[in-house]
Amino acid sequence: MKLEIDNFSFGYNSSLIFNEMNFKIESRITVLIGPNAAGKSTLLKCIAGVLDPKGTIMFNGKDVKSFEKKDLIRLRSYLPQESKITSSLTVFEILLLGMANSLFWKVNEADLEVVSNVLKYLGIEDLALRGINELSGGQKQMVFIAQSLIRDPKLLLMDEPTNGLDLKYQLELFELIQKITLEKGMTTIIALHDLNLAARFADNIVVMNKGEIYASGPPSSVLTQKTIESVYGINARISIDDDGVPWIKPINSIKNK
Repeated sequence: MKLEIDNFSFGYNSSLIFNEMNFKIESRITVLIGPNAAGKSTLLKCIAGVLDPKGTIMFNGKDVKSFEKKDLIRLRSYLPQESKITSSLTVFEILLLGMANSLFWKVNEADLEVVSNVLKYLGIEDLALRGINELSGGQKQMVFIAQSLIRDPKLLLMDEPTNGLDLKYQLELFELIQKITLEKGMTTIIALHDLNLAARFADNIVVMNKGEIYASGPPSSVLTQKTIESVYGINARISIDDDGVPWIKPINSIKNK
């Protein structure tokens, strides 16, 4: 899946978030990083169709406005930062509802098989009959990812998916995202604050600052002392591990940044 953004602009009332933004993303994992209010979440919402920006979004060279709504629903999937479900439904029932395509939808064997296959693929079959509100934060996040995959999308958009998760679940989650992105040939775009997770798992990093793209490219070329200082206003020590992955250690803040 090739995603192209052309002359992208969006703002709330008189406040412009970003203006005439342009970039291209092709397959694999792209992570959006940047300080608070850089525009990461807003950009994801615009790509997901939650917000209506000016400009053009192209999927594989085709303007998103030319797609039928039912095709867009299958094409892209968006996991927001705050995913909450207050329901007594089981995990299986929640995923099954994700298959609904109209108010008059009726469950069939094919739908049941799709849900079973997604649960099996993610290794969470044991959660199928558990109530969603019985689960831990990490388990719920796995279910939300299952929801995102239920229609087999080509574009997966995720906003801070590791929020509230311990280190083990953070790694498991990103290992899973990496696996499904590669195996399904998806394009995955993730907004993230954790620079070391981004360095470890991203194929491409887009650095955003004040609604603009400051830099983009592989982690090793983007995560430099100059970038960290200019964008985040801190001094940091950056080392390269044995796998060639940058490791960022914050040292202190820089005043007046």
